[in-house]
Amino acid sequence: MEPTISVGILSSKKIQFVFNETFRFENKTYTGQQKAVIEQGKIYFENSFYDELVFIPNQKNTASFDLLEVLIGIGFHWERKEDQRFQGTLKLIVEEDKITAINLVSVENYLTSVISSEMSATSSLELLKAHAVTSRSWLLAQLEAKKRHFSTEKAHVFSTDNEYVKWYDKDDHANFDICADDHCQRYQGITRASTDFVEEAIKATNGEVLIYNGEICDARFSKCCGGVTELFENSWQPEHHDYLLPIEDKPNGGVLSQPMNDTQAESFIKQPISGDFCNTTDAKVLSQVLNSYDQETPDFYRWKVTYTQAEISELICRRSGINFGEIIDLIPVKRAVSGRIIKLKIIGSKHTLIVGKELEIRKWLSNSHLYSSAFLVEKSNIQNDISQQFTLLGAGWGHGVGLCQIGAAVMAEKGYLYEAVLMHYFRNTILEKIY
Repeated sequence: MEPTISVGILSSKKIQFVFNETFRFENKTYTGQQKAVIEQGKIYFENSFYDELVFIPNQKNTASFDLLEVLIGIGFHWERKEDQRFQGTLKLIVEEDKITAINLVSVENYLTSVISSEMSATSSLELLKAHAVTSRSWLLAQLEAKKRHFSTEKAHVFSTDNEYVKWYDKDDHANFDICADDHCQRYQGITRASTDFVEEAIKATNGEVLIYNGEICDARFSKCCGGVTELFENSWQPEHHDYLLPIEDKPNGGVLSQPMNDTQAESFIKQPISGDFCNTTDAKVLSQVLNSYDQETPDFYRWKVTYTQAEISELICRRSGINFGEIIDLIPVKRAVSGRIIKLKIIGSKHTLIVGKELEIRKWLSNSHLYSSAFLVEKSNIQNDISQQFTLLGAGWGHGVGLCQIGAAVMAEKGYLYEAVLMHYFRNTILEKIY
């Protein structure tokens, strides 16, 4: 039986929303623009105080509501607010002296939005099918994990005087199943226009998931792997999955096993392989994967970022909360199989520390998130033995684990069926229809 899930959309002191058709709450009906605010620890709505409100549409299959000023891309360089439209039930609750808006929606309707939000609704059919199965597998795996274990811990930290290692995961939310932003999966309701292809992809794969060893796969995806995908444990908890392996992103690409050293990483990043699936500048393909704000990022397979000494020392101090003084060097201590740095030694004139894992490195070296942690460090303009300029030459966009969205788009464009796309990125798995 298809589950119904709860998706946390927006949290604010004041929430404005619009019912485009008739919704009901406590035997009263509502249409048009509405407003709820937090007062005295409760939701103040229409001259009354509530702990919770649940607005149910009279016409379940057609009614919609708008949430105004929804924050998307939280913490990333494309962060912004936009008005969004949803179908299903709207639930308002109190969380940490704010109102949280939650959408109750069926899994398949949710996925129709996700694959239109994560990518373009005009993508090729096989790509949409592959992403539908990937997103469905991830979602249902999270629901299964939540039944077995619940934690509201947002990050996991190992810290000593010499080392600080922090990793994040799609941790359980206390009052809803998943959130609507990149932290979980982009879900923007019916704001991103769906198409016949999207609906066909959902219908064709209805209830279909990736299975490994009798369990639903925790299927991950990122925008661009940069040529090699990555192990799960190098981004998140020290837990190995035989279906999330370092795969060469090319025809007949094999499974790699040995981490790159610095020499190999330099060759990999500076001499990219033209045959890699995700090495493309094809505007047609990229428009399938990159929504309007994603297209503001022109480089992803290979990229370059340059900082002056003043910029990088201020940036690392602000982002880490540690005053390193002048930055003397950035030294990769441990690289992963894809060349991603999972431990980086920051040597400053006042402090030295090893930082990891990959996302924490990306956070410390950017105002939002560095595109990936697969990078080389080049120093120049040396004055008094201290570099006045640091250039990072990098590969890929994201953690690189699981399906590479741009690589999958190229595969679909080349005629690969969605089953072949999935088997390329998720080795040792089978497809199974579970409802």
